Amino acid sequence: EDCMASTLFNLTGKVALITGSSKGIGRAIAEEMARHGAQVVISSRKGDICQEVADAINAELADEAGGATAIPAHVGRKEDLQELVDKTRAGLGKVDVLVCNAAVNPYYGSMQDLPDDAFDKILDINIKSNHWLVNLVLPEMIKRKDGSIIIVSSVGGMKGSPVLGAYCISKAADVQLVRNLAVEYGTHNIRVNSISPGLVRTDFARALWENPDILKARTEGDPLQRIGEPREIAGAAVYLASSAGSFTTGQNIVVDGGSTIT
Repeated sequence: EDCMASTLFNLTGKVALITGSSKGIGRAIAEEMARHGAQVVISSRKGDICQEVADAINAELADEAGGATAIPAHVGRKEDLQELVDKTRAGLGKVDVLVCNAAVNPYYGSMQDLPDDAFDKILDINIKSNHWLVNLVLPEMIKRKDGSIIIVSSVGGMKGSPVLGAYCISKAADVQLVRNLAVEYGTHNIRVNSISPGLVRTDFARALWENPDILKARTEGDPLQRIGEPREIAGAAVYLASSAGSFTTGQNIVVDGGSTIT
């Protein structure tokens, strides 16, 4: 009778490819998916760091089903993405779960002063790269009639911002990309969803939490009145990747300590 409870979030036998997974939220997602039995691919630009993260996961899960493989890639390069998917298939046989987590924000300030090259980079890495990578894994998911695609967006995509305008535009676009894909590929039993984290303690958001005064100002109006930790985002990804999320598609799951409701 406890059989159902044990299989709902079970990822044993699944291969999960996670971009931007050498640190922060991406790393936490990779760790939790591996703990739930998945073979995960750790990918970011720096090969040595990817390897360290993979080694740590493999050391922790030595006798378990889950494990990790490091395959570095620059998501802004189409040929890198092709190689990433090819190497994943060569080494692990398939891609059951794709998590597009890699993102950039090279600019902080008014949209009026936003340089064209910074805008291009934000749109290229945060939207177009996701589109490219999704298209590389879709054919095998269509053939298999099964797949889960997760794009990590942000609560920034749900609000206006005077200083993160381009980044927020890209994150809103990611949620629309998810809806489009969910509609187009639902007939093939492919689920496509996004997760929108609030303020989480990562290098990416360091400017917003390093200074205790800024952190307090940012969080004191939120219901939970604190910053989130990377691992607190990972559970939503495990849910979406597993049979627990098999009827969930086209959704944006907000994990933000309540910041968007107040």
